[in-house]
Amino acid sequence: MPYEEYSALDAYSPDAWRVIPADPARAVTTSAPGPARRYPARPVHAVRVTMLPDSWDLENDDLPYDRDRHWGAPSLVLDPMDDLDGNTAGRHCAFGWPDTSYTSTVTARDGDGPAVHLLKLAEDADLGWGWGDAGTMYFTIPAGAFAAGDFGRAEVAGHCC
Repeated sequence: MPYEEYSALDAYSPDAWRVIPADPARAVTTSAPGPARRYPARPVHAVRVTMLPDSWDLENDDLPYDRDRHWGAPSLVLDPMDDLDGNTAGRHCAFGWPDTSYTSTVTARDGDGPAVHLLKLAEDADLGWGWGDAGTMYFTIPAGAFAAGDFGRAEVAGHCC
């Protein structure tokens, strides 16, 4: 896409992205409208892993800690792990806890608790994906909306260095 068109895009508009739940029995494959890129199909597989919340998604009131020894709740994870944070750095991830690696939260909270992480798409040179410098796209949905099946409230956030 030419830069002139790209620079005018509102990346937070629902017209720029959507999470659409589909019934596999009724889903119909269609091509994306121009000027969107289309990539060839590529088989992938998922592997179940044990994950921890990302250190930057911890809030100070989530856990009790000694405020004289730790600067905040994230340091409870970062200090014993020698500042290694996150679970999936540089990898795509569905569900679980996303790794931010940007010292900012991804999982917003509301009255129903932390949002549900749906998908993380990391920069991927093999696929030609890049969103800024080491950019990552995070798709989340408020917990109450997820429980109600209201995917119209899903959100996307892009982070990069």
